[in-house]
Amino acid sequence: MTRQISMTTRKELVEALRQRYRSAAFGDRIKILDEFVALTGYHRKHAIRVLRDEVTKTSAASARNRLYDEAVRQALTMLWEAADRVCGKRLKALIPLLVDAMERHGHLDLDPIIRSKVLQVSAATIDRMLAAARLHIDGQRKRRKGVGSAIRRSIPVRTFSDWRDPPPGFFEIDMVEHCGGPKTDGDYVHTLTMTDIATGWTECVAMRMREQMLIVGAFEQVAAVLPFAMLGVDSDNDSAFMSESVFDYCKGHGLVQTRSRAYKKNDQAWVEQKNGSIVRRLVGYGRLSGVGATKALATLYASSRLYVNFFQPSFKLKSKTRDGARVHKIYFTPATPCDRLLAHASTTTAIKARLKAQFESLDPVRLLQDIRGAQQTLSEIAAHGAPSGAEPARSPDVDTFLKSLSTAWKDGEARPTHRKQPGATHWWRTKVDPFADAWPLVDGWLIAEPSASAKELMDRLATMFPEAYAGNAQLRTLQRRVKGWRAERAKEMILGRLRKPTVMPAEV
Repeated sequence: MTRQISMTTRKELVEALRQRYRSAAFGDRIKILDEFVALTGYHRKHAIRVLRDEVTKTSAASARNRLYDEAVRQALTMLWEAADRVCGKRLKALIPLLVDAMERHGHLDLDPIIRSKVLQVSAATIDRMLAAARLHIDGQRKRRKGVGSAIRRSIPVRTFSDWRDPPPGFFEIDMVEHCGGPKTDGDYVHTLTMTDIATGWTECVAMRMREQMLIVGAFEQVAAVLPFAMLGVDSDNDSAFMSESVFDYCKGHGLVQTRSRAYKKNDQAWVEQKNGSIVRRLVGYGRLSGVGATKALATLYASSRLYVNFFQPSFKLKSKTRDGARVHKIYFTPATPCDRLLAHASTTTAIKARLKAQFESLDPVRLLQDIRGAQQTLSEIAAHGAPSGAEPARSPDVDTFLKSLSTAWKDGEARPTHRKQPGATHWWRTKVDPFADAWPLVDGWLIAEPSASAKELMDRLATMFPEAYAGNAQLRTLQRRVKGWRAERAKEMILGRLRKPTVMPAEV
């Protein structure tokens, strides 16, 4: 499929290749011409004329005979404002009635020629002639539809049912945001999830932010550790994926790039499932931001990729039939991605030998221990913004960790990233203290008469300050205050620091 490029890019390409084409030998001219035709989509004969500079140039564009001049535009603008700025189709239907009504009441006096043009103008022309006015009102231009839209159009759509039975190497890709909730302002870490359709092999890459060059770097990182070759990627319509860098990388490395339908998440069911069962299960839902969080997340993925792909069996859909409102699904026997890769017919003997050797060298308990340590660091970053200075309590051998697995269920959630973090101590007041001004007086009464009840104290306050304490509405609050005072008094008695009343309260 020929890539669509802008006219500006074509002109720049012509200027860059014209002199080179003229001075090149015959064989080199053929190569330059082939490359130029492939990039621009020009016919070969037209490309030769362009590179030879034989295209006739018009001195000036012929002026168009416009049917609707500025006077018509002004009349339409007035009618549009009188119609409360409706759209062109509605204004087209309203113009005959509106013109008659405004002329009948003396608000409009159009020239007969302009009047006939206003009555016959189409809805599309109305919208086009009022575009400048609408743009001025909106204060902003429409979103630029340039390279991204052209790239999106050039990438074919692939649905869930189109996968059939591909060989290993075709990945569905998606990004997970670690923003900590619905509020997505500020910067935060992203995870690029890549799931192989045939085997379920999943790779996760931590990215500092959502950026197209970081995605290209993630592709390079994953390709370096994959036991098989990447053949294609399927993504959603995210602008980071529909970018020039990703498009050029896929084209340069021979990767088949496809995309899902807009707002159809079922088209990417494979990777969407892994977003929950792997990424969220490992990382949780806390907010991660900064370089430190990115490195900690990368450390977690370095251990989890081996644990998930070699020691985590998963289901794979075999068939699905619909019976009315019911859907019957049949799954293959659960197997690890490594087992599916070993059993696939396209896997070579060398890859199988390398996978078996790697599997024999892996210790699942050690990997799980490393995962828990990385999760502890991530939980501290999500809760406090940075890991604590204390070293994590980790045994140098696996035996202690292995013994703890038999009793880990007693402590509840084993994943540190899913444990509930302690909230901040509630020290601030949410309501005005009704006894803020009167408490010194109450404190004196309590020192003089420690056995006085809160009800008696409340009656005294109501007698002295009826406008503030009439009705005993604050009695329960005073009872709590008196209870707290007596608790503090008991501590003072134990410590031997009894206070003496300095000023005796006035008698009521």
